[in-house]
Amino acid sequence: MTSLVAWLEHRQIALYLAAIAAGAVVGLLAPPTHHLEGAITPVLGVLLYATFLGVPFASIGRVLRDGRFLTAVLVLNFVAVPAVAYALSRFVADQPALLFGVLLVLLTPCIDYVIVFSGLAGGASERLLAAAPLLMLAQILLLPVYLLVFIGPDGVAAVEVGPFAEAFVLLIVLPLSAAAVTQALAKRHRVGRGVQSSMLALMVPLMMATLFVVVASQAGVVVAQGPHLLVLVPIYAGFLLAMALLGVGAGKLFGLDVASQRALMFSGATRNSLVVLPLALALPSSLSLVPVVVVTQTLVELIGMVIYVRAVPALVPQPRTQHTIS
Repeated sequence: MTSLVAWLEHRQIALYLAAIAAGAVVGLLAPPTHHLEGAITPVLGVLLYATFLGVPFASIGRVLRDGRFLTAVLVLNFVAVPAVAYALSRFVADQPALLFGVLLVLLTPCIDYVIVFSGLAGGASERLLAAAPLLMLAQILLLPVYLLVFIGPDGVAAVEVGPFAEAFVLLIVLPLSAAAVTQALAKRHRVGRGVQSSMLALMVPLMMATLFVVVASQAGVVVAQGPHLLVLVPIYAGFLLAMALLGVGAGKLFGLDVASQRALMFSGATRNSLVVLPLALALPSSLSLVPVVVVTQTLVELIGMVIYVRAVPALVPQPRTQHTIS
C-alpha cells in the first residue's frame, strides 16, 4: 500500500493531466454527461475532507493570529484582483453575458481545491484553511459592491446569497467538521487512525476523480459554445500570469516565509468557479451564456494549476543552506 501511494504521488501531475484528458474525451464522445454536474459537489466535498485531515487543527488558532498573512490574502484578493479583473474584462465589455461571467468568476477567490494545489506545491495549506471562512464571507459582502461599480445596478440584482451559503456549508463546514472529529477519534482509537491514513492515501485518486467529473460534465457545453468562448481563454490565461507575478510581489512586500508566499500565490490565482456555478445557472435567459463562461474558467484554471504546482516552487524557492568551511 505504501509503495502504491508513493508511486501515485510521484506521478501525480501526469495522472492529473490524464484525468483532464479522459474527462474531455468522455464529455465529448459519450452521451450527454451534464447530469454529472450533480456529482461535482460530493466528489469535491470528499476531496476536501481528505485534505482537511492532513491539516493539524491545533495550528489553526495560531494561523488566525497571523495578521500579516491574512492581510496579504485580503489585499491580494480584494484590492489587486478586482483591478486585474476589471482591466481584463474590458476585452468583452461590449458583450453583457461574457462581461458578467468574467467578473463573477474572477472576483470570487477559491475556498476549496486551492488548499489541495497549494499543498502540492509546498504552500502553507493550514493558513489557507484558516483563511477560507474569512474569504467566503468577504466575497459574499464585496461581490455585489464590485458588480455595482463595474456593471451597475443590474449586476447586483442578479446576485443571490443562497448558492454561496450552500457551498460554504457543503464544501467547508461539513468536510472541516468531519475531519476535526476524525482527528480527535484518531488520537484515541485505532479505527480513527485507520480512516485518517486511508483517506490521506486516496488524495491523488480523489483529485483525479474531481478533475474528471468537472471536465466530463462540462466539455460538451464548452465545445458547443466554442466560437463565443475563444476570447475568454487568453483572458483567463492572462489572469493566471498576472496573479503569479502579483503574488510573488505581495509575498515579498508582506515579508512572508516561503510556504506562506506559495499559498498566497495560489489564493490569488484560483477562483471560486465551482461555488458560483449554481448561481450562474440560476441567472435569467438574457445571461444564459454565463454558466459556460464560468466553466471555461474552470477548465483553463485546472490546466493552469497543474503548471502552477511546478512553477510556484521555482518562482519562490527555498533559500539555499549556506555551508561554511571550518
